[in-house]
Order: sequence, then structure tokens, then C-alpha cells
Amino acid sequence: MEIEVKTAQDFLDILKRRRWSIIVPAGAVFIIAAIVAFCWPPTYRSTATILIEEQEVPREYVNTAVTTFADQRLQSINQRIMGTTRLLEIITKFKLYDDLKSKWTTEEIIDRMRKDIKFNTVSADVIDPRSGQPRPATIAFTVSYNGKNPVVVQQVASELTSLYLEENLKDREKQSQGTSKFLEDEMKSVQVQLADFDSRIKTYKQGHINSLPELTQLNLQSLETVEREIVSLNYQLRTLKERESNIQTELSTMSTDAGNQDKTRLSELRVRLGEMKTRLTDEHPDVIKTRGEIAELMKQLRATGRDTADNKPDNPAYITLSSQLSGIQSEIESAKRQIETLSRKREDYKRRIAASPGVEEGYKNILDQRNNLQLKYDDLSKKFMEAKVSNGMEKEQKGERFTLIDAARLPEKPVSPNIPAILLIGLVLGLGSGVGVAALNEQGDQTARTPEMLARVTSFPVLASIPEIVTWEDIARQKKKRRRAAVGLVLFLVISPILFHFLVMDLDIFWAKALRKMARF
Repeated sequence: MEIEVKTAQDFLDILKRRRWSIIVPAGAVFIIAAIVAFCWPPTYRSTATILIEEQEVPREYVNTAVTTFADQRLQSINQRIMGTTRLLEIITKFKLYDDLKSKWTTEEIIDRMRKDIKFNTVSADVIDPRSGQPRPATIAFTVSYNGKNPVVVQQVASELTSLYLEENLKDREKQSQGTSKFLEDEMKSVQVQLADFDSRIKTYKQGHINSLPELTQLNLQSLETVEREIVSLNYQLRTLKERESNIQTELSTMSTDAGNQDKTRLSELRVRLGEMKTRLTDEHPDVIKTRGEIAELMKQLRATGRDTADNKPDNPAYITLSSQLSGIQSEIESAKRQIETLSRKREDYKRRIAASPGVEEGYKNILDQRNNLQLKYDDLSKKFMEAKVSNGMEKEQKGERFTLIDAARLPEKPVSPNIPAILLIGLVLGLGSGVGVAALNEQGDQTARTPEMLARVTSFPVLASIPEIVTWEDIARQKKKRRRAAVGLVLFLVISPILFHFLVMDLDIFWAKALRKMARF
């Protein structure tokens, strides 16, 4: 029967009437919460804090070869450390989760350890040295490990911290060495190409040794010299020909033998023929006529027995002029040969000068490629030296590094369970369950406890109300109930610790843990 609660007295009456319905569930739930709080195995946490420090040497003096940001490198290192191989090594080294190896698989145990390891980063706005703009960056991070044994927890946290520090050094040194190795390989490749270009330049020079651009001025000077020599020889040749003509004229008027007019005439004809040959061809009529006269005259001389083949000139003047004529003719032939030789040289120099622009263009193309390759080699050499310096800086730990600022300490206080919170939650849940049970009992009770309720249920007016009459039997019954409750409470207080001692935990251990935990609060 629903009871209307109108006053505080009605509420107090319900509490008094349903007090055991509230106390028993509330006490049971609170006791259960207390048992859970004090029997829950404690979990300890050891934490190490690592600071990410910038390189000691200013960047304007030495640039690092490590181009990745610290947070990127941290994620890479974290993935390697959280790998199955590393975690299995740690589990085996410290004999972790021995109680779970018979129940769980290796993958489940590794997942459990990953959950027990806590990795958190500390970020702040810093100025990016590459762009000069502020950006959020990781300046520190913490590594924690949760476990039941505080000593082992500290050892595992220290081991994890050492792994992060070692992996960072290895990662940075590996990147630095990789950069140096790459630049060294590129330098060797460029050196091979430079040697190939030097060989090509040498072959090109040998193939165009006389038309190289650096010889253009020399070729021009040589051409000018040859042309001057040709002009000089032509002038000398004209002079010699004039002298030859004059001597021939004199010889034509001079007799080789004063007593022999026919021989004189023959000599004149021969001189005239020689002079004609210098000006006319062999088919010229005058040349043919002169030859005919010489042949006729020689025929007459043979007929008279005065053959010229056996007769030599005996005129001294004639002999002298003949000698001079022979010398001049030799000089003329020499001058012609020299002019011909110089003319060939002149043509050769002209070809060299004409070919020089094309040779220069080809030579310039090869030289430009070689110079560009040399610039690339110089740039690689500079970067290689910087990479070597950066590598040395990394080996000496002068670059960006991880610094342990707070080592993993031996935990003195467990992070779980939170006993006050569990007890408070148990108290709240106990009171709530007690109130709920009391409310259900009150709603299911059909007893009419007031005259108004009785009148409302029966639809008849209540004429009088008789108070409860307590007899001696009722009093004895109440005393008997109280005795039974007291005996039950005593039995519960005696039997519960015994059962807890044998079924859950030794009471001495429980009492020591309870005192230690209460002392921390």
C-alpha cells in the first residue's frame, strides 16, 4: 500500500521501521568494497623524464645532418622499442608476467606489457630554426611502467629509459653516417665523370690541335707572317725575272765565238727562244719559227762539220753572263717553290682560322659540362666536409640529444587501487542499495498504519484508534530476537576472519598491508 510522506516525522517513521532493510545491504556492500580495496593487489608506477636538448654548437657554425624533427624521431624510436622482439627481451630479462605465461599466449602478454608502459610527450611553442616561425614542438617526454613489484617496476622503467637514450644516439649517428656515405659515393661518381670529361677534352684537343680557340691569335699572326713572306718573295721573283730578261738580252747580242757568225746567230736564236718561252707558249708561231731557224742553222753547221755539240763557248763575257743567268734561274725556281710552300701554309692557316669557331663551340660545350660538374663536385665536397663535422659532433654528443633529468625512482606509494575512492564508492552504493531495498519493502507492504489509510482503504470512518498493547510475551519475544541477533553478529565476527584467513589471505599479511596503506593516508 502506497504511503504518502507529508512530514519529516513520516520519513523518520519509515527509516525507523525499515532501518534493517537499509543497514544490512549498506553494510554488506561497504564490507565488500572494503575487502576489494584492501585485497586488490597494489600496482606501482615508476616514471622517468627525458629532456630533448638542442645542439650545443650554434647552427651557423655546424649544421646537423639529421633532418627529422624530434617528435618524428620519437615516434620511430617508440615503434622500435614497442616491437615484439624488444619487449620479449625485457620480459625474459626481468621475468615478468610469470603467473600469466601458463594462461595467456605470448601475444596477449606482450599486449599487456604495452598497456603497462605509458609514453607521454611534453610540448611547447618554440621557434623553428629552419623556418623561423613558432610551432608546437616536443621538448620532453616521460616513460612509465606499471607493475606489482616496486623494485622490478623501477628496473624496467630504467631499462626502457636506457633504450630510448641508446636508440636516439644510434638513430642520429646512423642518419649522419648515411648522409656522409651518400655524399662520399656521389663524390666518387662525380670524380669518375670528371676523369671521363678530362679524357674527352684531351682527345678533342688532339683531334683539333691546330684549331683550338687559344691558338686563334697565333694562327692569325702566322697567317699574317706568311702573307708578308709571300709578298716579299713575289717582289723578289719579279726582280729576278727582270734580271734574267736583261741577261738574256745581253747574251743574245753576244757571240760565244768571235770568228764564227753562224754560232753567234745560233746563240742569239737560242736566247730569243728562251726569252719567248718565258712569255709565249710552245704553239706560238714566233716560237715555232725560231725553232725552225735554229734547226736549219744547226743542220748547216753539221753539214760543214762544225757541230755545236762538240763546241763550247769560249767567250769569257758570255760564259760569265751564262753563269749569272743559271744562278738567277735557280733562284727563280727556289722562289717559286717557296711561294708554293707558303701558299699551302697560308691555305692551311686559313682553314684553321675558319674551323676555329666550330672547334671553339664544341670545346666550350665540353668545357662547360666539365665546369658544371666541377661545381657540383665542389659543392658535394663542401657538404661532405660539413657532414663529417656533423658526424663528429654526433659522436661526441654535441648535437641534439636526450638528457635524463628525472631518473626512474623506487615507487613508495601504489597508483592503484585508490582505497579512499573505493571505500567512498562502496559507501555510496551501499546507502543507495539500502535505500532501494527499503523503498521496495515499503511499496510492497499492504499494512494500514494510520486511521486515515484505513478509512481510505475500507471507505468507512474510523470511530477510534487503540494504541499497540505490549504484553509480557511480546517483550520476551523481542528480547529473544535481540539475543539471536547478538549471537549471529558474534558468530559473523568470529567466523568471517577465520574464513578470510584460510580462503583469501593470511590475517597477519592483511593487517600489515592495511596498516601500511592507512599510514600513507
